[in-house]
Amino acid sequence: MKRCHLLTLIGLFVAHTLMAAGVDWYRWRGPDLNGISKETGWRSSWPAEGPKKLWTAQVGTGFASFSVSANRVFTTGNANSQDTVYCFDADTGKILWRHTHAHPLDPKYYEGGTSATPTVDGSRVYTLSKRGHLFCLEAATGKVIWSKHLTEDFGMKMPEWGFASSPLVWGDLLLLNAGSAGLAVNKNTGQLAWQNGKDICGYASVVPFQEGGVTRIAVLGAKTLFALDPQSGKQAWSFPWETKYDVNAADPIISGNQVFLSSSYGKGCALIEFKQGNVRQIYANKYMRNHFNTCVLIDGHLYGTTGESGQASYLMCMEWATGNVKWQERSVGLGALMAADGKLIVQGEKGELLIVQATPEKFTPLVRAQVLSGKCWTTPVLSQGRIYCRNAAGQVVALDVRQ
Repeated sequence: MKRCHLLTLIGLFVAHTLMAAGVDWYRWRGPDLNGISKETGWRSSWPAEGPKKLWTAQVGTGFASFSVSANRVFTTGNANSQDTVYCFDADTGKILWRHTHAHPLDPKYYEGGTSATPTVDGSRVYTLSKRGHLFCLEAATGKVIWSKHLTEDFGMKMPEWGFASSPLVWGDLLLLNAGSAGLAVNKNTGQLAWQNGKDICGYASVVPFQEGGVTRIAVLGAKTLFALDPQSGKQAWSFPWETKYDVNAADPIISGNQVFLSSSYGKGCALIEFKQGNVRQIYANKYMRNHFNTCVLIDGHLYGTTGESGQASYLMCMEWATGNVKWQERSVGLGALMAADGKLIVQGEKGELLIVQATPEKFTPLVRAQVLSGKCWTTPVLSQGRIYCRNAAGQVVALDVRQ
């Protein structure tokens, strides 16, 4: 009888563990590079005062998001003309290490500060600054393994608002949106593997995809979307995408043999289709205008913020196949979002955190709470039962949403 009771308890424990599965979020847009987490068992409701604040921190000015791996949280910020990479203990917020280097704030029509999100690859973390400082650091200690400078070492021209591509590890390569159409270095040494020109780049990160069983990478440049071979950088095809001020900042979203592109400054969006090197446009409209934060695609519908700084901006749901708008909500402003378990985790532009049902039927907020003040453009991150948020001034909050 006791043995049966023990087996029952073990079974319940295992079932609970499987249901409440935490997921490390070790790079920009998560393990699947789509802004959607497979994490389950997190609490999507909370009391009127909001979710419990586990810890807070100050990291300096910037808009970099968070990477979470092995109970460590990584992000970056700028203060006193220095960029700093921070590594926090996920439980306590204790600073485990920091790596600092001289770097101007570069506030041009906005607060300035850091842009790219750190990328964790096992025992290493990779970071890129706005002026092109590329670092490979020990994830446990912050010790520099190697460093390069995109402008000095590779002759890359810096775009108007600095380099913003979060590094992508692909095999032994580290891929960046830098130069005319991408750059790759050896992830172990920093030595150049390939580069396509040295002109200004776009601000989006590199996205891998499949075409006819062949791996490609999408690089959204300053004026063109390029599909490249990741090993050689050789171009498979391209599609023109010109935006005012060359601000192509939201990542391409790829589903099957279709690519969704979106930019602000009056540009709008388009759905294109590729097949055996041929590309055609399915539709284009000015509804979804992603200024810098990328949409998420769930069950045939895109969810994202549309608009631009200083103008009316909305959280919007748009049908992928047709471009038809299903709903829009102004209270979020020019915020950012990710998704998990069929829900949107939305950081409003003014610091309100919302959990919204991912449905095209109507805007359906489940719960909301004011968790920060000031400007909030950074994508929030859910990982291991915690939601991490920050504002432009560098105030970080870790919220406990474990069941």
